[in-house]
Amino acid sequence: MPLSFPGAARAAALVAAATLAAATLVGCADFSEQDHTANAGPFSSIPEGGGGAPETPRTPDPTETGPAPTGPCVDPNPAVIATCLGTTGGVRPADPEGRSTYVAERVTGKIIISKRYGPQRTIATVPVDGSGDGGLIDFELSPTYQQDQLIYALISTGSDNRIVRIAPGNAVKAILTGIPKGATGNMGSISFASPTELRVATGNAGNPGAAGDPGSLAGKVFTIDPNLTNPRPKILASGLGANVALCPDPESGKLYVADSGAAGDRLQQVEPAGLRTLWTWADRPGITGCAVSAGIISVSMARAFRIDSLAAPTNASPSVGQPQTSDVKEQYGAVGRMTSTGSAVQLATINKTVSGAPAKTTNDVVALYAPQSQSDDRR
Repeated sequence: MPLSFPGAARAAALVAAATLAAATLVGCADFSEQDHTANAGPFSSIPEGGGGAPETPRTPDPTETGPAPTGPCVDPNPAVIATCLGTTGGVRPADPEGRSTYVAERVTGKIIISKRYGPQRTIATVPVDGSGDGGLIDFELSPTYQQDQLIYALISTGSDNRIVRIAPGNAVKAILTGIPKGATGNMGSISFASPTELRVATGNAGNPGAAGDPGSLAGKVFTIDPNLTNPRPKILASGLGANVALCPDPESGKLYVADSGAAGDRLQQVEPAGLRTLWTWADRPGITGCAVSAGIISVSMARAFRIDSLAAPTNASPSVGQPQTSDVKEQYGAVGRMTSTGSAVQLATINKTVSGAPAKTTNDVVALYAPQSQSDDRR
């Protein structure tokens, strides 16, 4: 099992990414040409009110005083660092403390950088098919972003799901095409293990049989070398369902995956022999994301409006123990994707697509979340 990047190194790369995002240019893209040419179009323009290229978000100084801004996109919750978002996809911290964020808008195809009270900038736009649960599903900054300024993304087009590479100038390039797409079951996840190894987790595209088919890339965890043309996927695990989310542990290098399968919602560990089930929720609370921070695995349950916390398995305690449950309905509503900041978690809400969310949570946001601590009572 390859190790994932340490939290500090990953955070440093993200800070460099924010600084160098000013190199992006503007334009549009056409997927009909993407299978035949390396360049399918440049970035979109900065949104109205953006006023220029992205800048490095500054961590707020707790000694600063003065009135907070007001307006419809100011959230009184001090943990909220981005507001008034469209339906969210992937989310990544943009500084070591996680007080600023990169977040994807799944339906619009935008990747946005934001911090509390702004500014909010669009640093890239990818053309996507946002119908169903497809669109800009997830993204990752290159491990060598300081040198190459590349962004990788898992997206939906009109015909398939695919991995693309986004670069400054005239550059949205297809890396891996032909991942099955369905009316549902498109949500997946990507995560770098090294500069030459991108881990990809895919949903079953609404076809449970495809997840067990070795000839299909649906319902799989696999790796590719994103630097190659037409890379050959290496399958690590099969049999995944819908709403698939990878959650690498930045400290141990272990890799976990959450999904909704035939037996219920699950948290599993990716091991050399395949998947090892750690916990199953037979009542199907609606898994939508997961993240590992400080030895705690947090799993978001959008339908149940909660986050469950489980102690990450160790050699001494290979089980995860009873989940600790936090009700987040009134505070955040429906939580989707999450990511580790090292000491905490960033969460992105999906209230625009989940029925039953409280009226006050209709604005989708990104917020900092402290996982519920646990006493290690595993036997």
